[in-house]
Amino acid sequence: MKNKIDILGVQIDATNLNLACQTIESWVRDRKKSYICVAPVSTVMECQKDEHYRKIVNKAQMITPDGMPIVWLGRLAGNTTIERTYGPDLMLAMCRICAENGFKIFLYGGTQETCQQLELNLLAKFPKLNIVGLFSPPFRPLSDEENQRMIQEINKMNPDILWVGLGSPKQDIWMYTNRDKLDVPVMVGVGAAFDFLSGNKIQAPRWIQRSGLEWLFRLCCEPRRLWRRYLIGNPMFLCLLLKDCLRKKIQLHT
Repeated sequence: MKNKIDILGVQIDATNLNLACQTIESWVRDRKKSYICVAPVSTVMECQKDEHYRKIVNKAQMITPDGMPIVWLGRLAGNTTIERTYGPDLMLAMCRICAENGFKIFLYGGTQETCQQLELNLLAKFPKLNIVGLFSPPFRPLSDEENQRMIQEINKMNPDILWVGLGSPKQDIWMYTNRDKLDVPVMVGVGAAFDFLSGNKIQAPRWIQRSGLEWLFRLCCEPRRLWRRYLIGNPMFLCLLLKDCLRKKIQLHT
């Protein structure tokens, strides 16, 4: 059984929530410098547009199967352990482990209000959680000087896990660009988890998530922002998968 599945050139780990948490905990204990990308269909599609971004994602130490279509493709490939490893679920599960083991976390992303509310909500769930810092970057690229100051601030707080909620592809590029400057063992890009866990946005009910229709729920909640991602991106994803399957079949018969 393969530990990774290739979906349109993106090497996604055939993992699940428990395995991912065990791996991250071991990386924290070993002080292994790592960054983790979560990969729904939208991330796979972004990787089709930008080869450099695809390389950044594939260089991550872990790429989690964040969407049900990714999970279904993994199971079709014969992997029975793969399950959805969803950014918000991963963050909550790891925060529980951090609280139990005294690991320190830092929150980087979202608006100031979202970040502060996320901190309050996490502490309400896990009173022993050690949140050593939070920062909401401006909605523009940081200057080199600003970025360096931010890195110094994070390093000074010495977190074990840095949660990055900038949205993809921005968060993945930021982690890749700054990983060598940061003394943090593990960085995890969790996208909309900051909004969902702070209560700023509504999560789809579990049955909708399991059905693979979460995209429709999110589209109904934010049609102006997400229509292109889902109404164009999803059909394109299916077309590219079909094309890839046909290409592989042709290669097998030549």
